[in-house]
Amino acid sequence: MKFVTFDTDTGAPRSGWLREGCVVDMHAVSEGRLPVDLIEFVRNYEGYMEEAGCIDSRLGPDAETMLAHEGVYPASDVTLLAPIPKPPSVRDFYAFEAHVIAARRRRGLDIMPEWYQFPVFYFSNHQAIVGQDALIRRPAATSALDYELEVACVISKEGRDISAEEADSYIFGYCIMNDWSARDLQREEVKVGLGPAKGKDFATSIGPYLVTKDELERYHAGGRHFLEMAARVNGVELSRGNMRDLHYTFGDMIARASADATLYPGDIIGSGTVGTGCLLELGSEVHRWLEPGDVVELEVTGLGLLRNTVG
Repeated sequence: MKFVTFDTDTGAPRSGWLREGCVVDMHAVSEGRLPVDLIEFVRNYEGYMEEAGCIDSRLGPDAETMLAHEGVYPASDVTLLAPIPKPPSVRDFYAFEAHVIAARRRRGLDIMPEWYQFPVFYFSNHQAIVGQDALIRRPAATSALDYELEVACVISKEGRDISAEEADSYIFGYCIMNDWSARDLQREEVKVGLGPAKGKDFATSIGPYLVTKDELERYHAGGRHFLEMAARVNGVELSRGNMRDLHYTFGDMIARASADATLYPGDIIGSGTVGTGCLLELGSEVHRWLEPGDVVELEVTGLGLLRNTVG
């Protein structure tokens, strides 16, 4: 299923799922048995998923049948928000080798040998999460705004010291992630030995929906997801990669994140940028830094298209 958080112009976000061009308000169609908040659904998904599936089956096979039910809207009539608007935490990893090599080469640096010892991450601003078509305000202090083409998973249940082998049972689903970056601010911050912080904390986009992992099984083989990843700016493709090229799997990332620390339902784990997946890698000879009015689209097989405009 494809779960969403949305608004019908009432200013009161609702949650549900997307099918056949329709958005289903899970609280309304269940007569209150399913929650308003998607993170609450994730927190108790083992008790809620069966009922959600039964309700979805009763709604009918097509849009015309579905829209006859109260609490079902044409997708064009709602505003999609970030699926998990206020996650408990956001950890973003650095897990694609090609990105690490290319980005460091641009700065005249080799890849550090420690990168091969364990997956590393930073904590992003979990209060600055935005969704589909949200306007991204370029920080006043930057002249080097960049997108980052990533995939993220959402944790389904509480866990600590989770092994890589059991990590899949802690994943509720996946979505696209854009880790917006102010490269000039980031460059100065990391010289101090900490960060990134202000280079990253102004916005992170996720969406357009949260796809349950069972929907991606057809793309899964040998412990890898074969998901094509692409980024476009103003309709021109600049980046292309594949999730199968992760050096560290999401299992590895979850094991690292949960070592001596507790993960909670709704926590977000980002993959880091796929190879070629940002302007820092591509260089000014391919494209300038982002400017107001630019439309950035990230598209991943099975996960949809996440679009934002720079303001």
